[in-house]
Amino acid sequence: MRLFRPFFRSGLLWPDATFRIKTKNNELCLSFDDGPDPESTLKILEILKNHDIKALFFCSGLKAEKYPELVNRICSGGHLIGNHGYRHLNGWKTSSGEYIKNVSDAAGFTSSDLFRPPYGRIRPSQYRKLAKSYKILFWDLMPYDFDSKIGRDKTLAVLKKKIRPGSIIVLHDTVESTVLSFLGEFFDYAENKGYKFIIPLLSDKK
Repeated sequence: MRLFRPFFRSGLLWPDATFRIKTKNNELCLSFDDGPDPESTLKILEILKNHDIKALFFCSGLKAEKYPELVNRICSGGHLIGNHGYRHLNGWKTSSGEYIKNVSDAAGFTSSDLFRPPYGRIRPSQYRKLAKSYKILFWDLMPYDFDSKIGRDKTLAVLKKKIRPGSIIVLHDTVESTVLSFLGEFFDYAENKGYKFIIPLLSDKK
């Protein structure tokens, strides 16, 4: 069973984390995880530019260190970089010390104040420690663009059906994702429905 939205008690488990923009307007926040990638990032940036949309990119520290020119291209396009850990660690299966260090190792290549837990899996002890320095951002909608079993059409259908004012959407900046096959069409649909894409002020330390 796939959950396109977080478990309904997640906001209680992770107080002060952001799952959705606080807005009454038709505003969406678009984010991409797991990049940068030499085969997908520039193509995503081109589509974003064509639609005049800014997005959040939660980058792997390992990849950001390897491809600094792609990080620079993301930033020069007016997009915001976030920290997705140096390696893509599952917090439930990782000691707190190792997990915190993994985030810290990525900070110099990504962000020192905005973090998204890989898989959305983070222990309470890890969360409490990181929340002292980072704004922690989850999501309101994940359409599983990375899952080949779902496919492009189902992913797009989920987006069209489930977006709502304030949705933070997570897609993936990887060659495995189907994002490039539907992103432009999704933008056209959302804009025709009166939605605007924004980057909220999320990066300030608490």
